[in-house]
Amino acid sequence: MPVSPFPPRALPSRNAISWILSRRRFSVLQRPQPNYEGHVPLKAIEKSALAVGSAVMSLINPYRGDLIATLGETTAAPYFIYRLRDTMLGSSTGRRILRDRPRISSKTMSLDHLRSLPDNSVGRTYAAWLDREGVTPDTRTQVRYIDEEECAYVMQRYRECHDFYHAVTGLPIFVEGEIPVKAFEFANTLLPMTGLSLFAVAKLSKERRERFWDIYLPWAIDNGTRCKDIINVYWEEQLQTDVDVLRKELGIEKPPDLREARRLAARKKREAGKATTIQE
Repeated sequence: MPVSPFPPRALPSRNAISWILSRRRFSVLQRPQPNYEGHVPLKAIEKSALAVGSAVMSLINPYRGDLIATLGETTAAPYFIYRLRDTMLGSSTGRRILRDRPRISSKTMSLDHLRSLPDNSVGRTYAAWLDREGVTPDTRTQVRYIDEEECAYVMQRYRECHDFYHAVTGLPIFVEGEIPVKAFEFANTLLPMTGLSLFAVAKLSKERRERFWDIYLPWAIDNGTRCKDIINVYWEEQLQTDVDVLRKELGIEKPPDLREARRLAARKKREAGKATTIQE
């Protein structure tokens, strides 16, 4: 199993006061040592600039996962990521996840094994969703801009579990399917990036915007607010669970099939066009 770059929590040293004072000398030219592998310490003004820049550019191009990841990290601290970490600390399963530090990738989860699991199991549903959408669990960017290493792991865990939320809800990865998942996540986790992602609705066509406002946003708010904290799901232990049983346990109702809704809408358009041609 790959070694996690996030080390176990360490107790404060006796030189804590000296460490705090040393942090005051933070400057762009003289940065403190990183707190974990890949960490990039930033000043508040730098984080603000990154947040604004990544927000604007990810709205222009919603498929830039690196920009969305940067937006998530630079807007999560200091309050929201600590709140999510405390949510995990308040759950026995969440505490085990923080202790074990599992990672989700094709190295830690064999996709061939997942495909061999029983029909309708969580693992097979997840693998089938990955195959249908043409993605892998190896595309999640490493957290870099969150200073506290345990909170950095919490963000990494959220990021790597995102595809499970897609698989359990059945929503696809194109923009019209991604926005409801982000709305669901915002209602459940309150991470600002997930809420800011809703501005991407403006890029949808009039028909798709109406479908989102009428069907998928109400679904996302209702399910996100009343279901259990999804950050506390130990997905690695649920792979053989029936996905319908897990949805019921979590309090998640599967939304209407978005791909089917798009097919029906396209068919109605074609039929309406044929009817118009005949009348003419």
